[in-house]
Amino acid sequence: MSAPSRQDRLRPLEYIVMSAIVAVFVGLVVLMSTREPILATVFFGVAFIVSIVVIAMLALAVKPNSSEKTDIDEQNNEGR
Repeated sequence: MSAPSRQDRLRPLEYIVMSAIVAVFVGLVVLMSTREPILATVFFGVAFIVSIVVIAMLALAVKPNSSEKTDIDEQNNEGR
């Protein structure tokens, strides 16, 4: 079994960074419009959680290409 590539290892980090960018944007918009740091923090947290769930669900909806299907089949048949 080969080790995962660098791209495969960094993919979760990419999702977290994208989610953090969305959450920072939402938090800043709320902070600038209401001037209440507690409310901005709450919206930041909610936006982070919602965006990470949405990004993860969209990532699951992507169909694997032929090389990924081959890799999945190889992993499933290793123990047999």
